[in-house]
Amino acid sequence: MWPVLPSGQLNEEFDWPIQGLLVPSSPPMKKPICKTTEPYAPVRLRVLQNGEKNKNRSVTILGPDISPGRKTQCTEILNLPSAARRLYNEKGKEIFALKDLQRDELVYVSCGELWINPDLSIAQQKKQIFLRNLESDIAKIQIFCSTHKIEALVLEVQSDIVSGSKLAVHKPVAIFGEEKQVTEPEEKQMQEDPLTTENASSEILDSHVRAHLRMKACHTLPRYAWQETSHDFDEDDSLPKKTEKGLFENVEPQKKHSCSPKHSKLHKHCHQQFEYRDGQIISHAAPQLVLGVQGPNLRSGMEVVLVEKKSDGSHQRWIHQEDSRTFHLVSNPDLVLAVSMTKTRNEVCGYPVIVQKYKPYNNGAANQKWHYMKNIKALVAFHSTALDKEITSANYAGVCTSSVIKEENIDQPGYCYLSPDGKRKTMLCLACGQSMRTEKGLKQLLPGVPFLCISGTKTQKPFLQGPFKVISVAEVDLSCDKAEKTLSYYQARLLSLRMKTCTQAASHSGMAATHQKAVKIIAYKNGDGYRNGKLIVAGTFPMLLTECTEQLGLARAASKVYTKDGTPIFTLRDLVLWALDESFLQRDSEKQKQDAAPVGKEQIIVEKNPRMKVKNRLFAKSVTSDSLDGIDKSLLTLILRNPIAIWVSCGEPFLPPNALQKAEKLEKQNWLKKDRILADLDTMRHKMRQLKGRRVAACQPATMVPTKSPVQPVVVEGGWTEQTQQEIKLMELIRHTEAHLSEIQEMESKINFPIATKRIAVKPSNLYKQPNTKRVWIYLNGGRPEDGTYAWGKTISELLQDCSSRLKMTHPARALYTPSGEPIQSWDDIERDMVICVSMGHGFKTPKELKQLMEIRANYARIRRQQGPQATDIVVSPSTKLLSLAHLHN
Repeated sequence: MWPVLPSGQLNEEFDWPIQGLLVPSSPPMKKPICKTTEPYAPVRLRVLQNGEKNKNRSVTILGPDISPGRKTQCTEILNLPSAARRLYNEKGKEIFALKDLQRDELVYVSCGELWINPDLSIAQQKKQIFLRNLESDIAKIQIFCSTHKIEALVLEVQSDIVSGSKLAVHKPVAIFGEEKQVTEPEEKQMQEDPLTTENASSEILDSHVRAHLRMKACHTLPRYAWQETSHDFDEDDSLPKKTEKGLFENVEPQKKHSCSPKHSKLHKHCHQQFEYRDGQIISHAAPQLVLGVQGPNLRSGMEVVLVEKKSDGSHQRWIHQEDSRTFHLVSNPDLVLAVSMTKTRNEVCGYPVIVQKYKPYNNGAANQKWHYMKNIKALVAFHSTALDKEITSANYAGVCTSSVIKEENIDQPGYCYLSPDGKRKTMLCLACGQSMRTEKGLKQLLPGVPFLCISGTKTQKPFLQGPFKVISVAEVDLSCDKAEKTLSYYQARLLSLRMKTCTQAASHSGMAATHQKAVKIIAYKNGDGYRNGKLIVAGTFPMLLTECTEQLGLARAASKVYTKDGTPIFTLRDLVLWALDESFLQRDSEKQKQDAAPVGKEQIIVEKNPRMKVKNRLFAKSVTSDSLDGIDKSLLTLILRNPIAIWVSCGEPFLPPNALQKAEKLEKQNWLKKDRILADLDTMRHKMRQLKGRRVAACQPATMVPTKSPVQPVVVEGGWTEQTQQEIKLMELIRHTEAHLSEIQEMESKINFPIATKRIAVKPSNLYKQPNTKRVWIYLNGGRPEDGTYAWGKTISELLQDCSSRLKMTHPARALYTPSGEPIQSWDDIERDMVICVSMGHGFKTPKELKQLMEIRANYARIRRQQGPQATDIVVSPSTKLLSLAHLHN
């Protein structure tokens, strides 16, 4: 993302980072009014197929050419197997724009694969292509292994429950017991045994929710007839004993993975509750929101979101087919509610939910099967048999279904084609048909035709390779209990082949490449510490940089390599020498610890420069910059046995690996401290509510104490309306704890992340210049800070305007106060994440003072309404006795 000018050019003067809000259902941005004023001039290029050695075979083309026929002609001239996708220069750097190319420059065209060095021999090129194809096949198997055993997932709102929020399927709030796979005989049993659905009401309820249900059962409030709701529990409004026992035995709260308060699970539970009523799937937490599809033009693949409930909305009404376990859209019955599996599942967001064309097959459509559990108000996805789930996972991973089921005909999506004589019909699964759809005239099979894909049979023809590029489908066993073993076998095979085929590439000067032993390396991204390391086997330093860029997913090409102590590495020789130095230094330090002899002068001299001693021990002869021949082979074999850890960057300076761990540890400590304080605050507030409730329930009468003051002759003391000393002390403790919590939050906002601090110190630029906008927590004057919200501004006037809109004030905000009541006059007095009280011009009021003022006004209005306006016209005059006493005193 980068801001652009109205002309379409990048706004390079924009000040980062951006601070703002992500608004759901926002209108689309307007396109630039005018196009770029500087179009690219046509450039004549010499084009070669990827990996072509003979440069005389280059084809001259003019680019960019907007003619579609010219593009097709270019692909045909180069004799490419498919459309051209990527461009590379002579050094292997990928080209994304033609403006930097020179006239008659030589470029290489590929169909999407990576660059193949033309300087390599034909055998090396074939090995390289073979390894890449094998890696592609293993990636498909890996996707299948990660999705073929899909656990119980329920429908959930991804973000806040508002109109426009997207939906996904995710794990339930708590998993109770082991999930049972649904098979066809079990479906009949589910219909016969009603206890299955009744006991399912406890799958998401935890102990906190059960306690609330018991309290509601004990204190049942009177209801009108229209307020009565149907319950799925027993007559005593309690859960079944069997279910309750299972809950207490099997509940495992997710405390290890969450630092949120106790009510976070209940809050997430609300996101997973839906009701199917009157043809609409309604959110239980917000009944005015239902599931629907936005836009007039419906098509398969559109996302399902929460929309405002409308009586005439055809795009938000669904037909529940219980026999097929699907939800069909009323406006287009061919579209059903489905789970999108085109992308790898995100552990945080889950699989997105879309509308998809209905697949009337017994297998291969598990993502369209749903089970509506009315008693717990949940929609369970992938409610189908284990075989259906495996076939669905195989279709989306691009794996032949014959490797999942061996010698068994099943009803599944697929294609067929006739032999040239028209007598024999060949059937292919979905993945095999899509891989060869351009070669033969394939026709889609109708439902109800069981078959086994011919790619996995022993009598397959040589041209039926299947969806894999290298691996034979007949040799792959991806059945339920052998899929993981198959994946491990091919991964180990790929690693061994890489180690055998890694050789040093020939230099660009044309000299023959010298053989060098491959080095095993664990590569980490600079700044990530010891997380997400990738094992890389490289024989040359350029190969190492290329693999690091690809394996680590860097945004730019890798250019710098560092060791754990920050030593820059420029060649593999430097890396191996550094590893040898570290091994000898570690060995010497261990020997020194074992020897308990006193430290003498000789030992002190050796310790002054240990690396000089190591280097003298390493080399028997001079070592060139590009060779490791001068190193002892036994030492080299010993040091290359284990991978060497490196940290790769795209040009930025080195960041220590333990810096991230220290920052995370400090942040975790602060979070734990804040959690303890919040827990204490909740306890004290609960105690305060209990004390107040006891005082109000006791209804102790007040004591009327006479005084000698003529202004107030009687004083009311005590009674149930006055706070006790215990309540006053507890309130002071609560305020002190809240002040301590605000100090901790203020300190957290001031502490900068150590990595970001180091980056700013090393390379100060406008990119890291912090903006003047400040974020604060605001609440209304007289209200509670917990009922506030965030506001932003660069000045006090801008902050006041934002406060007026976010707090929905009846009059514009005019004054700002601290929680203690001190007025804020200057912008410098406001700090980030500061708690601020906003007033419409009145003086500062605490919640207690506001409540007293409201009671006075209510009493005043009540007396005038009951006794008339003259009831408030009261004039108090002293008695005659008091006047006579005053005269006598004078």
